[in-house]
Amino acid sequence: MTPNDFKILFPVLAISLMVWSGKSFSKVKPDLTKMTSAKSSQEVSAKLPAESRVSNDLNVHSVGIGVGQTFLAGDFNKRGNDGITADLYYNYSASHSFDFFTNFHHSKHTLGGKEARLTGLALGIKGKAYQFDAFSPFVLGGLGFYSPKVKRFINNKLSESESAVTFGWNIGLGADLKLNPKFSVGVLWHYHNPFDVKQEADSDVEGSYSKLLITTLYSFK
Repeated sequence: MTPNDFKILFPVLAISLMVWSGKSFSKVKPDLTKMTSAKSSQEVSAKLPAESRVSNDLNVHSVGIGVGQTFLAGDFNKRGNDGITADLYYNYSASHSFDFFTNFHHSKHTLGGKEARLTGLALGIKGKAYQFDAFSPFVLGGLGFYSPKVKRFINNKLSESESAVTFGWNIGLGADLKLNPKFSVGVLWHYHNPFDVKQEADSDVEGSYSKLLITTLYSFK
């Protein structure tokens, strides 16, 4: 990991810590029975926003797309320009607080004849810190399979790297807003760090990239 990667990850980890810290505070409700009558406390408590998803939101499948900017880092940044890309997402609500997610993405970035092609299948867990009405901030992380490929100048000659699949890891944070039982929109910052791909003759293919996306998901059972 390069120093630039740490500069990217540090604010994300700090924000993630603050979000998860807020979970403990969001679960603290006042003891309404001590403040008013039992009947009044029940009426007021019923109007408070739910702390986690209701049972109807469990075992729900969601598919959608994320569109936004891809930011290249490391050697990828030397081979191509940042650009607008689209990602595919699948989500499964496994429990009240955690979802399983899958992300597939493919994009090509060029710069002065050089090129960086990024293909990945990322898997992981999405954790909802708390839920306020229809708004749900979350953090996510996991592992995945990546196949980065670059075109670069070796001895003043444009050379294409060998294709290979490598392992890697990903983290992210964002928020979802549920519009209705079927549709939700949100924002997501998703960081991907594939492991280096060894080359027989040339230098290793290495680098990382992050995505800032607007997401739309369609849910069904």
